[in-house]
Amino acid sequence: MEDKIIELIGVSREFDTTLAVDNIDLYIQKGEFVTLLGPSGCGKTTTLRMIAGFEVPTSGKILLNGKDITKIPPYERPINTVFQRYALFPHMNVFDNVAYGLKLKKITAVYEDANGNRIEKKEKLSRNEIAEKVSRVLKLVDLEEFEKRDVNTLSGGQQQRVAIARAIVNEPEILLLDEPLGALDLKMRKDMQLELKEMHKKLGITFIYVTHDQEEALTMSDTIVVMKDGTIQQIGTPTSIYNEPKNAFVADFIGESNIFSGTMVDKFKVKFINHTFDCVDDFPLNEKVDVVVRPEDVVIVKAGTGAVDGTITSTIFKGVHYEMVFTVGKTEIVIQDTVEHKVGENVGIKIDPESIHIMAKEFVSNVYDGYITKKNTVCFADGEFECDVTQLYPNSHLDDEGYLITEKGEKIDLTDVDVTVEVGLKDIEIIDNDEDGDACGSIVSIIYKGDHYQIIIRTDEEEEDFVVDTEYTWNENDRVSVKIPKDKIVMKLKQPEGAR
Repeated sequence: MEDKIIELIGVSREFDTTLAVDNIDLYIQKGEFVTLLGPSGCGKTTTLRMIAGFEVPTSGKILLNGKDITKIPPYERPINTVFQRYALFPHMNVFDNVAYGLKLKKITAVYEDANGNRIEKKEKLSRNEIAEKVSRVLKLVDLEEFEKRDVNTLSGGQQQRVAIARAIVNEPEILLLDEPLGALDLKMRKDMQLELKEMHKKLGITFIYVTHDQEEALTMSDTIVVMKDGTIQQIGTPTSIYNEPKNAFVADFIGESNIFSGTMVDKFKVKFINHTFDCVDDFPLNEKVDVVVRPEDVVIVKAGTGAVDGTITSTIFKGVHYEMVFTVGKTEIVIQDTVEHKVGENVGIKIDPESIHIMAKEFVSNVYDGYITKKNTVCFADGEFECDVTQLYPNSHLDDEGYLITEKGEKIDLTDVDVTVEVGLKDIEIIDNDEDGDACGSIVSIIYKGDHYQIIIRTDEEEEDFVVDTEYTWNENDRVSVKIPKDKIVMKLKQPEGAR
């Protein structure tokens, strides 16, 4: 597309052994308001810093208007950045803060000598030119009466506008904003969201915004790029990402969601919470799927007149609506409604087919590369686990020395033999200390799925993931270990490269 202003092609950034950004492809169109959205550590700020030139990609390239700028320093890029800490000069007033870059800037002036020859000179801007530019941008950010004010006397919102004015006075093609509203209180943050959106319309330049706040992203953006673990999970408009999340992570991170495990039982029919619902997404028969229903799309009806009956077990007033928990069996469904239903009330629910979003399951089981030790245990995912090695050869057994004897009587030493290991999501036990398990790590993700939690535990050294379905509550960043019963570890001999 000819209107691409920034393009990232296969961009990765590694710090020591940590992969902060992992082979991402992304393009941004001229004049767009694009938000990089994700939790802390997902790679969004590193991506922004590579666009700005503060970080150089480990691999891949960055194009600006089709030109490779991967190794061009920041001061040679037509890009300015506004940070969360505004970095204003405390000893300067508003005018001088905004004018600082202009006073250092040199422009190319063209003259003709007496013989008509063209002469180019690098010159600084005149005082009048600087004053005119500063006046124009201060008016744009609604600070035209503040030129002489000490920046230390300004509110947080006003300081943020000064930082934006300083960034745009040099007329960049792209403005980068790294969580610029993070230091503001809630009301001011909401006000500034609308002001930034309006400012973007007035300027007409490309905004690339970084935040972990879903409301900010949904309020301001033309396009949202959802990131996790250094990778892009989904790109789309706020409406498409909210209504059509690509996976459970996006559904959970963007707004509030009910996420259930379901099964496709017929064409456009999905079974979850022990009932078959009509839907508009077509998946193969009997495929296990994730089902997303937003709280505002669940309709409470009189018991016996809906799809499923249950009980209201919690109700909280949230200002514009009541947030209620409807329980059927062991499954909880969050509902948002302007009409309150009391705790203990028996009611039914209805869900329109258009409000049921079906997604392919991201995790069906845990699969790892491993190897057998001389003790006939298996090593994988930073741990060593008891296992049954006889499953590698049908009808085999172990002799007294620990060698495997095949059905044909062949004696095999399994030491260092490579295997593929598979473990079910429900077959892993989480332990709240490092000592009693077989592999240690930290909880990096928790998604509630109606009647259980899906938890991701990342190991310390190799950063392997254990995905666990559990009914027990844990917290992100908890230090834990895992234990897997011997009979739940399924192994196969790893096929050599190119083997059929």
